[in-house]
Amino acid sequence: MATILCLETATTNCSVAIAVDGEIKAIREENNQKYSHAEKLHVFIDEVLKEAKIDKKNLDAVAVSKGPGSYTGLRIGVSAAKGLCFAMDIPLISTLTLEVLAQQVQCEDCFIIPLLDARRMEVYSAVFNSEKKQIRETKAEILNENSFTDYLKNGKTIFIGDGAVKFEAICKNENAIFQNDAFPTSADMVLLAEAKYKISDTENVAYFEPFYLKEFILG
Repeated sequence: MATILCLETATTNCSVAIAVDGEIKAIREENNQKYSHAEKLHVFIDEVLKEAKIDKKNLDAVAVSKGPGSYTGLRIGVSAAKGLCFAMDIPLISTLTLEVLAQQVQCEDCFIIPLLDARRMEVYSAVFNSEKKQIRETKAEILNENSFTDYLKNGKTIFIGDGAVKFEAICKNENAIFQNDAFPTSADMVLLAEAKYKISDTENVAYFEPFYLKEFILG
């Protein structure tokens, strides 16, 4: 039985959940366009531990969404996760943000394409099948009317995330379905983190860095 604290800070949604043996015991989150991570993350951690009646010393691991996503959000989440792991001498587990987002889609015989806003017409994207297995690498790409044609021509394709609204504005394909109001949440990290914990798929706490995908640019 594993007790895992899950932190999701890759987007505007600051989200914390604690789970025991894959079952959520408490969750806190706030989706603030001004990014509340610095103010809220540690407050949420304390609140979920208190609600679940779990002491930090009883954590078996900390899981963090590693990106891609907001540079600042990722730094805050990973720093908190590493700090807890160092202090408690417990494993660090990472989950891909786009894989976390893909968990919200339930479909048969479809493609799932999470899209996270990366400014202007650029998005972070990956492609999953209906079993949530990744079938195309994660990358940053500039959207145009011909994006994702290889998937759209072969059947129903669900675009999910805050970047999907950009593609909906230019995509005319009848196979495209859009879920624009979805954000990654720690609730969808729980089973992914539990599965990794069971096979000891963990990170080197000292050297782990977020998956930024792009260099940070001011402005």
